Amino acid sequence: MHLCLLHYDTCTSLCKDNMACCSSLLRLMILPVAFAVLVIASVAHGAVVEHTFNVGNLSISRLCQPEMIITAVNGQLPGPTINVTEGDTVVVHLVNESPYNMTIHWHGVFQRGSQWADGPSMITQCPVGPSGNYTYRFNVSDQEGTLWWHAHISFLRATVYGAIVLNPRAAAPFPAKPDAEHVVLLGEWWNANVVDLERMAFLTGIPARNADAYTINGKPGDLYNCTAANQTEVFRVRRNETHLLRIINAALNTPLFVKVAGHGFTVVAVDASYTTPYATDVVVIAPGQTVDALMVADANATASPGGRFYMAATPYDSAVPSGPPFSQTTATAVVEYVGEADDAVPPVLPARPDYNDTATAHRFWSNLTALVLPGKPTVPLAVDTHMFVTVGLGVSDCQPAQLLCNRSAPPVFSSSMNNASFVAPTAISLLEAHFSNASAGVYTRDFPDTPPVVFDYTGDESDNATMQFTTKSTKVKTLRYNETVEMVLQNTRLIAKESHPMHIHGLNFFVLAQGFGNYDEATAAPLFNLVNPQERNTIAVPTGGWAVIRFVANNPGMWYMHCHFEAHIEFGLAMVFEVLDGPTPETSLPPPPADLPRC
Repeated sequence: MHLCLLHYDTCTSLCKDNMACCSSLLRLMILPVAFAVLVIASVAHGAVVEHTFNVGNLSISRLCQPEMIITAVNGQLPGPTINVTEGDTVVVHLVNESPYNMTIHWHGVFQRGSQWADGPSMITQCPVGPSGNYTYRFNVSDQEGTLWWHAHISFLRATVYGAIVLNPRAAAPFPAKPDAEHVVLLGEWWNANVVDLERMAFLTGIPARNADAYTINGKPGDLYNCTAANQTEVFRVRRNETHLLRIINAALNTPLFVKVAGHGFTVVAVDASYTTPYATDVVVIAPGQTVDALMVADANATASPGGRFYMAATPYDSAVPSGPPFSQTTATAVVEYVGEADDAVPPVLPARPDYNDTATAHRFWSNLTALVLPGKPTVPLAVDTHMFVTVGLGVSDCQPAQLLCNRSAPPVFSSSMNNASFVAPTAISLLEAHFSNASAGVYTRDFPDTPPVVFDYTGDESDNATMQFTTKSTKVKTLRYNETVEMVLQNTRLIAKESHPMHIHGLNFFVLAQGFGNYDEATAAPLFNLVNPQERNTIAVPTGGWAVIRFVANNPGMWYMHCHFEAHIEFGLAMVFEVLDGPTPETSLPPPPADLPRC
């Protein structure tokens, strides 16, 4: 009330007797003050962690190829780790010295009160152009564990990525206190300019080729045909110590199996959410996901007299009957025992799953459950909105901007959700259009709750030209603040069945159930886990199957939901949730920062 009185003279002098104008102007004047008060209150117990990200060219060689120029942050591959404590405020000054447009997404960070910092190009911001800069500011309250950051434009996240370590203020609820920890960033490497690959894929409508190698912390390891130095990451351990592995899949298009010869894991968190401790000898991780796993250095000494064990990352190819070509290779790092290692003895290699081992992948992903803790969110029991959403591949007509598309041939590769193939705007970001009440000509609020037709979603007979065809649009689903949504994600047989890693920005969700075939509510609903379902921001929907997720739309803004295969985002496997303001300034979208990039 005092804020309104303080600004009343300014408001009336500018708007005269137009009360609608006055109301809007007051909102713009009051919200920044209210937001500042909110931020000060929420970070009173935290520090400010500040970084400068200089994005520019880096000359580098991999796989014994001549040096090539990649785009990287601060001359590093991977980029710097952001290490914070719960409650801290992160300030990152992005300075774009690269020749490309750039944005950074803070994958899994809620961005409550800092929605303009989320980062996906043309969803929450226009990109930062060459020689431009932008400062990302956000708080990391109520989140602990491992997240990550990456470019969210073109294919640039192939080399522009890094870890976010969210330390708890109190001891983490692990079954054992780790003696040390290691970031394990999994990636893909191309002996090519990834921006050119993405551009040609879009222009022609033909997906880009597969990667040349997989990497662990930017290095491919020993099993590729290359003997150059510094190509293999080394993790040094001491016998009987417990090590926390913060595993992140930053690969563009490939889920991965991770094993360490002679060792097992205890999974304690996924996507910065604690899990009931889960013992396993393999971690399965889709692009976008993170896994925190404890590993005890207790390998049988006779199993490797050289005290060295390979960590191996191999691809999981879920496509049925077949998908695009993929690199049937293995990235390796070395787990080396201090005081026992003998470089003359080759490391031991673990037995690796078959590339198409869906049974192992499903067993890992479906057996995880949440560690329910006092004061932490629990699954909502009442549902306001039910959605049934197909996710899969298809074809569409050439777009006007696809200048190299063969318009005399059949339709080109596409992908969609509920047969709506998403196209991002080009002149204004969705969040700016939403904030300015300027949606006309930018987006429509008619993303469907169900597919346009009911069919045998996973049956071979459904894979025909009629069912494959989709159209391009920019559709969003509008939700009230605090609305509870239950969504069935149903994979389809169109083109191929495949496990799609579906990610939602700005929100976590609970995974109630997952299975294979067509979703049947009568048989699935009794299996819902409403006690301790895993909480995630990215779920790998089973290939030729379904998953049921539930979430509360408690964060106003425009939140991108998309497949985390970069090849599929490019061709439209995405949509956006438009979450309306709540009843208070603290639950409303604040105005954009002064340095928000312009298109």
